Amino acid sequence: MSRYEAVIGLEVHVELKTETKLFCGCSTEFGREPNTQVCPVCLGLPGSTGVLNKKVVELAARAGMALNCEIGTYTWFDRKNYYYPDLPKGFQISQVFRPIAYKGYLDIDVNGQNKRINITRAHIEEDPGKLAHLGGSIMVSRSSFVDYNRSGMPLIEIVSEPELRSGEEAKAYLEKLKAILEYTGVSDVKMEQGSLRCDANVSVRPVGTAALGTKTEIKNMNSFRAVQRAIEYEVDRQIDVLEDGDRIVQETRGWVENKGITVSMRNKENPDYRCFIEQEITPIELSAEWLEELRATIPELPDARRKRLVEEHGLPAYDAGVITSSFALAEFFDATLNKYPDAKKISNWIMGELLRLLNARGMELSESKITPAGLASLLKLIEKGSISNKIGKEIFEVMFEEGKEPGQLVKEKGLSQISDEGQLTRIIAEVIDKNPKSVADFQSGKEQAIGFLVGQVMKATRGQANPGVANTMLREKLTK
Repeated sequence: MSRYEAVIGLEVHVELKTETKLFCGCSTEFGREPNTQVCPVCLGLPGSTGVLNKKVVELAARAGMALNCEIGTYTWFDRKNYYYPDLPKGFQISQVFRPIAYKGYLDIDVNGQNKRINITRAHIEEDPGKLAHLGGSIMVSRSSFVDYNRSGMPLIEIVSEPELRSGEEAKAYLEKLKAILEYTGVSDVKMEQGSLRCDANVSVRPVGTAALGTKTEIKNMNSFRAVQRAIEYEVDRQIDVLEDGDRIVQETRGWVENKGITVSMRNKENPDYRCFIEQEITPIELSAEWLEELRATIPELPDARRKRLVEEHGLPAYDAGVITSSFALAEFFDATLNKYPDAKKISNWIMGELLRLLNARGMELSESKITPAGLASLLKLIEKGSISNKIGKEIFEVMFEEGKEPGQLVKEKGLSQISDEGQLTRIIAEVIDKNPKSVADFQSGKEQAIGFLVGQVMKATRGQANPGVANTMLREKLTK
């Protein structure tokens, strides 16, 4: 690998968050029965003519602004001609010659190194339908069904310059891009539902040369980790081909997740899409005033928000990065901070307990019943000494599942922290009697032994003893 460098560009297709399709009034709702959200326009029936969805233009321009792009004030649509069963018209309506957004950039951070990746363009286009292959994949299936519910869905395709040099950089770029699109509200960016899809163009060249090598396009990657792995495999494959004295074939390759390999799908040596201007869709004219009004609605984006959490609230850069990686998580954090002033304690609970439960259950934050007000109330109970940190974690799990207030749960379950010395005296005496070795260790100067004894008190009280009070009482008893 030291003799070669990878050259990687990404094409990211993002489904826009609209209620209806790009040129017709059919619903964009996900998961409906196949071919139930279709009409003559999105089925490409002869004589049908569509009308442009204005919301699509607004969302595409917002995305372009958030990605530091220039926005075209006069753009139009083109026909990109090719035949495939999921494309009912035999052509795709896209923006080939004049994209709505161009010359942007996105900054990424990999292993502490900042790098700017330039964005060539972001253009509007319609999605084709979806093929369902009988047998699991196109490579092994003998037949396929076509679902046209997705046909005509509004997309933006975001094309990067070939400036990425590794699968790790590609993954960082996608994570940053996803966060920006989520913050601006242009898409729900759910990869599992196909609203964010990525194709990777990969080539290799000898280190020190400027000419680009022959590229392959990788498809069928359903996660950012899969994109990284597919690129890493393809780079190694191409190097092996060149080292063996063979040449790289320009082709489309599919990623096979369970085998960790790419396989050839179709040759792409001389693609000719015979593109020309779409005459039936009116060109888009955007006024400077409308664009300025739209620019004013762009929210605080991930980089600015992360900087604020570090500079204004004293969060470590790592914590701020985790919290701002998701718009929902960042909003949850800020809402909690409005009710409880300790930013670091909030981030500890979000990164620890909240993310642990979400990951374990495979849930989105919106699916849990925990609220910012609930977390703030729980932290106040712990701070006042009403409950221990351990009990707090148990209560948090119930709050996550049931949405009850922490004070209510403490009363229902009798979980108030025991700070009364009279209640703890008997339990501490029993712990001392049952653990003579630890008592002797502490009295001989082994400080860590007191931690074990406090732990035994906590165990005996099911975590309800105030650990500070228990520590003080044990020391007093053992030093008399």
